[in-house]
Amino acid sequence: MSFAKLDELCRIHSAIDHAQAILGADEATHMASGGGEERASAMGRLAAMSHEMLTAPEVADWIAAARQENLDPDQQAAVREFARVHANMTALTAQFVERQTNARMRSEQLWRKLRPNGDWKGFEPALSELLELAREEASMRGAALGLDPYDALIEQHDPGSRAGEIEKIFAELKQFLVDFVPEAEEAGRRRKAPNGLREFPVEAQRELGIHLMKAVGFDFEHGSLSVSVHPFCGGVPTDVRITTRYRNGDFLSALMGVLHETGHALYEQNLPRKWHHWPSGRARGMAMHESQSLFSEKQIGRNPAFWRFALPFVREKLGVDWTIEEIVAAVLEVKRGLIRVDADEVTYPLHVILRFELERELISGSLSVRDIPQAWDEKMKANFELSTIDDPKDGPMQDVHWPAGVFGYFPSYTLGALLAAQQWQAVVKALPDVETDIAAGRFDRINDWRRDNIWSQASVRSADEITRKATGSALNAQPFIEHLKERYGA
Repeated sequence: MSFAKLDELCRIHSAIDHAQAILGADEATHMASGGGEERASAMGRLAAMSHEMLTAPEVADWIAAARQENLDPDQQAAVREFARVHANMTALTAQFVERQTNARMRSEQLWRKLRPNGDWKGFEPALSELLELAREEASMRGAALGLDPYDALIEQHDPGSRAGEIEKIFAELKQFLVDFVPEAEEAGRRRKAPNGLREFPVEAQRELGIHLMKAVGFDFEHGSLSVSVHPFCGGVPTDVRITTRYRNGDFLSALMGVLHETGHALYEQNLPRKWHHWPSGRARGMAMHESQSLFSEKQIGRNPAFWRFALPFVREKLGVDWTIEEIVAAVLEVKRGLIRVDADEVTYPLHVILRFELERELISGSLSVRDIPQAWDEKMKANFELSTIDDPKDGPMQDVHWPAGVFGYFPSYTLGALLAAQQWQAVVKALPDVETDIAAGRFDRINDWRRDNIWSQASVRSADEITRKATGSALNAQPFIEHLKERYGA
């Protein structure tokens, strides 16, 4: 049976993916600095091997034959999603994949070295090489898939999303935020924030994070928490590797990072185990993935009800005597800043929209690498009244995405925020007393809803189908706008 042949191919491919995922997580957390060149070469070769197997001439024949076999609905969905992935894979050659993977690894390693001093000039040649490769990839994929080049890159991260539709949603959101950010900042200033600065030992912060990870459902038999330059969730569903970064004077930054990455991990840990090795058993794109991380961080972690549950543990682990009003004021602070990952829930989308706008120009060729700092600064001034021109590490060098050769991903963050708000509305409708559960530290019913409506669906259906079935409507900005008004309005 051709389905059986595809099944075995998926198992081999999944094993290589597993190795690459663990090697990548190790490279970002534990690898010695001198191991970078060989690690890049090894991962490049593994990527090429995987690509060669999936794009072998006989695979297309297996797909066509499997479609004629008597398959059950799950098997049909598996073949359908595999065919979509195969079409994307065959757009590139194995030689290109290896060359691109090598360049990405070298560039990311160089970025880690140069970012602390904001050495944009030193990094510029590596990013220029990656951008040329990204344009080459976008052109090849676009031609094969019948898509605009930038849409072809978005497709790799968020299947079905298109820049034109994203632009419309973002325009509506940006128009709202221009007027709402000052209002939210003023409302925040009226809350009673905690007084004074103090040091929070890293080990105590780590213990607090682990306690709350367990509470919201993270499975430590199939996952772990480490430290990295840039927080991430990696590994594989049975061995999820999440990271955060700690600041002695700000425990909320690390804790919110932990809750965010825990949301990603919950999605991975609850995907249908039977289909892990097939594309249909994996997460339905990065917008959906970001919706799960942002649901955990924002809808739960920044909900005042959560702090009625969490505050006693903060007091125990960190020795603070804050009131519920004070910690909620700190959690809901709205303040324009330079760094995307540190941004509050209100200003964060503007950081993403900035990157989306610049990416489109970079891929189209209307913006060059050498002009990024100036273009970035102009948009920061327009959106935030802040400048980054004198400090690239807090400007275009702050994110790992472009140094890692990842273009087309950034829209997923804000699309995920919109999805999370839409899902929360559906949860509240299904569980009207859900905040009582949160305040008591009970997350089973919330996780059951997420498992039934999101996690278990994996990639059997499109993101649009999952969203409509779970929430009753297509993705739109209104639930998120209503959420911001309710939580942060005057």
